[in-house]
Order: sequence, then structure tokens, then C-alpha cells
Amino acid sequence: MMQSEDARYLKRRVKAGNIDVHPSEKAIVVSYEVEATILGEMGDPMLGEKKECQKVIRLQSLNESTDIQTLASEVVTRCKLIPITKLPEVEQLLYYLQKRKETDKGKSGKGKNSSQGLQDPTPDFLSNAIIGDMEIPSINNIDDYVELLYEDVPSKIKASIMIFCLIKNSDNLEALLDHGTVMGALSRVLREDWRKSVELSTNIMYIFFCFSTYIQFHTVIAHYKIGALCMNISDHELKRLQSWKDDLRKKRTINILCFIDFVNISVKSVYKVLSHFLLNTF
Repeated sequence: MMQSEDARYLKRRVKAGNIDVHPSEKAIVVSYEVEATILGEMGDPMLGEKKECQKVIRLQSLNESTDIQTLASEVVTRCKLIPITKLPEVEQLLYYLQKRKETDKGKSGKGKNSSQGLQDPTPDFLSNAIIGDMEIPSINNIDDYVELLYEDVPSKIKASIMIFCLIKNSDNLEALLDHGTVMGALSRVLREDWRKSVELSTNIMYIFFCFSTYIQFHTVIAHYKIGALCMNISDHELKRLQSWKDDLRKKRTINILCFIDFVNISVKSVYKVLSHFLLNTF
């Protein structure tokens, strides 16, 4: 074990990483790595640790009239994690954010025609998904999310949440389709694992729902036979719900009968006691 008096110096190094846009907000996400090393008296490393971190730079003032070059220079100047050499990349990201369509509910994105009169039934727990300790979703990490779809159920759930957060921005829909394996992996997981986790199947069904709201993606949905699969899943869940209701009704009936028997026994006992008292008194 390392003695406290042996540790003389603490060396901390920050290494800048990738820069990307936030999937749903007007913000830039800066990835970086922090490496902390404890050095001994002679300067030799005794203990080290690395940690992947992210910093979100929110740009609430960004609008159609914003001067992109000026704003990019300000971002690079204020954020020490972004080297000056990445100024052109920051300008491109800001320009993309400036032109990106709003992702709020009720707004269509990038010329895609949604089905008329179709309302978004996404539940609050998924619309406002809290990623927690997970990293901020990025379209650049889609390969990593696809790999998670081939691991255990918790990893698949994480991947489904990440992908759902990405498609909340409609600009990412075509990118996911162009990837080639995302749709196939999602349909495979839904078909094979929907009985294992309600959360997993619900997440993936809502991912396909987002695609189904645009007419040009209907052929993809039909190709993977998602409609028939979702109907089978819904039918199974409705039957299971009815089974639960029937079981609950039976338990209530049994409880009521038991209560009635208890009341009858109690009344008979009281009657016996009262009769005995009357006979002995009079």
C-alpha cells in the first residue's frame, strides 16, 4: 500500500477530444479526458487514473441573425478545452445549429411530411428521458450504440434510449437510415427480446413510431414488418392486462367471501355469549 508521506506531487493533465452539437439543444458538447497522476519523491508515477468527461456549452442567444465567426471566436476564447486550431470546426458546428430546425413537438423538420392528424403518444418518461450517468447522445457514436444492441438487456435499453434521444431531432432520421445496420438491429432486438423487458420493447416501438410519422419512411417500416410485430406485442400485453384484472377480481371475491365468513362466525359467537348470559341471569 502506498504511504501518504511517499506521495509528493499530483500531476493533472487535460486532453481535449471531439467537439459535437447537442442532439436537441442549442449547445456544443466538448469531450475531454482528465488524467490525474500521483508522483513519488523522485518524480516517478505511483498511481494514475483517467476519466472521460464532457462539457456542454449552451448558446441561448444563437439565432438566424447571429454572426457565426464572432460567436465562434468567443466560444474558443472562453473555453480553454477548445484549441484555437479547431476554430473552423466550431464555426461549422455553429452554422449547423443556426440552420437546424426546431425539435419541439408539433414542428416538422427538414421538409419531411408527417402523417395528417397523427399525434405523438410518446409517454413522459421517454420524452423527458433522464440519461443520468450516460454520456450525451451523439450521432458520431452510433456505431457504439449498435454494438450495445448485441449485448445484455440493460445495455440494449441504454442503446435504445440513446437512439431515441437522437431521433428527437428529425435531422438525424436519414442519417440513421443511411447507417445500414441500425434499423435491422433494432427490429431484431424487438423481435427477439420484447418478452424480456417492457422498457426495452416500449423504447424501440417509439423509435419506429418516430419514423412512421413520415410518409417516405413507410417502406422501411414495411420492409422489417414492424406493424405486424407491434400488433402482436400489443395484443399480448392487452391479454396479459386482462389476465391481471381477472386475477385481481378473483382475489377480491375471495377476500369478500372470507370477510363474510368471518362476520358470520363473529355474529354466531356473539349470539352464543349473549344467550349464555341471558340464561344465567334470568
